Amino acid sequence: MAGLQSSSSEMDLDRPNIEEYLAPDSIQDSPRRLHLRDLLDISPTLTEAAGAIVDDSFTRCFKSNPPEPWNWNIYLFPLWCLGVVVRYGILFPLRVAFLAAGWIVFFAAFFPVHFLLSGHNNWRRKIERKLVEMMCSIFVASWTGVVKYHGPRPSMRPHQVFVANHTSMIDFIILEQMTAFAVIMQKHPGWVGFIQKTILESVGCIWFNRTESKDREVVARKLREHVNGVDNNPLLIFPEGTCVNNHYTVMFKKGAFELGCAVCPIAIKYNKIFVDAFWNSKKQSFTMHLGRLMTSWAVVCDVWYLEPQYLRPGETPIEFAERVRDMISVRAGLKKVPWDGYLKYFRPSPKIIERKQQIFAESILRRLEEI
Repeated sequence: MAGLQSSSSEMDLDRPNIEEYLAPDSIQDSPRRLHLRDLLDISPTLTEAAGAIVDDSFTRCFKSNPPEPWNWNIYLFPLWCLGVVVRYGILFPLRVAFLAAGWIVFFAAFFPVHFLLSGHNNWRRKIERKLVEMMCSIFVASWTGVVKYHGPRPSMRPHQVFVANHTSMIDFIILEQMTAFAVIMQKHPGWVGFIQKTILESVGCIWFNRTESKDREVVARKLREHVNGVDNNPLLIFPEGTCVNNHYTVMFKKGAFELGCAVCPIAIKYNKIFVDAFWNSKKQSFTMHLGRLMTSWAVVCDVWYLEPQYLRPGETPIEFAERVRDMISVRAGLKKVPWDGYLKYFRPSPKIIERKQQIFAESILRRLEEI
């Protein structure tokens, strides 16, 4: 009997203390103690929680939807096995050899130009630009890329910036093979970081670390300097700030829309008939992502260069960004969601959690007063 009383007292200690989440002046004396069973009939709160589980539009932006299996019967399965042998045993080795040969040719031409023509900046920039475009074309060919471009090709003009929706790092490669953009990109480790430092800086690319607040000020200053330059390559920005699964668009950062220049939208839409081009950087490295693309039949996508847009009188940069996002979403057939993509990298603030807990506790007390 004493053991049961001890166990009961321990259970009482484990029960949540609601008063901890309420302001002192909001606590009123209750005729009886608060028990968990009294809290279960809180319909609005449960509705909100169930809605968050059922309609989690934020998480769905960063999920890769697996294709429907088609090799489920006895006569389709042999065809699927044959396709696996062709893709992994024939196409993949040929693509790797082609990509390796492309890198050898590229480095054999790039480094002599970069170091021997250091006194002829105009010639050096033009040749390096063409070499970078060539290497990006080799990358696209190694996936058997089928890319259809719509609209006029971007030109080198000052006071303009290009913005596009973001699905993978291959977005930059697909756009770069047509025009040598200077891109704003997150710093990466490994061989990607080596390419960033040694090759892509030659076309004016700007790197940042999203966790460093000082980098934002430096990037903002470099953006303005680059946009005002006459001979600089066109500037490309992915204002979502993260890779989204090409079904949705998340909120655009306003930095590209407060430069006081023309904003040229680019819409990119991938056809998932052969492979899903979405790169989930939390689950796989970029090397693994490229391997998945190179073992598929092909990467198919459409790219639309849309009409340049300007800030309208009385329009804020945030409204300008939303208007451009509308254009890209409509053209590429993507759904808009009101989320900041950076939330993927950060946990909710403790203040937000405490505020939610306080609202929940107050709703519980209101319910108990009705009982």
